[in-house]
Amino acid sequence: MYKRAIVALDGSQVAETILPFIFEVAGPLEVTLVRVNVPVRRAIVEGAAQPMLEDPEVARIDAEEYLEALAGELRHRGIRVKTQVREGEAADEILKAAREANADVIAMTTHGRRGFGRLLFGSVAETVLRESELPVFLMRSTEADVARLANAAGLPGATVTLQGARR
Repeated sequence: MYKRAIVALDGSQVAETILPFIFEVAGPLEVTLVRVNVPVRRAIVEGAAQPMLEDPEVARIDAEEYLEALAGELRHRGIRVKTQVREGEAADEILKAAREANADVIAMTTHGRRGFGRLLFGSVAETVLRESELPVFLMRSTEADVARLANAAGLPGATVTLQGARR
């Protein structure tokens, strides 16, 4: 039985679909929700004279608020949860977080990109799976899956993410 899980999230509803399943499969856990902010990148804003840089402090605060909202829901359900915002290359930081937390399992979704999308964005999930010394629980999920779950439950997509999560 697993005791500690790292759940890697990217801020999307697609990534959040892993939460109910990890609790169903793994049972009671201490969970660390991890969000990795990739290094500062240029953002092109329509009408701007120059490319703008994303403010890393704003990105960190946004990530902390996002994780705290999820953590609050999980705590309300009796789940022991910590949050962690890291900066760097996503796969490397997920693996480091797992080592530092003495995790037993890493859980995350894969967006299932193929072709040019995969070439362009790479696969964080694939890298974590390949380089991890721990079991990795991967679940393929898409925006269409999130919408289908929301429609079936009659709920907005964000509400579906934690259904089924239990102690």
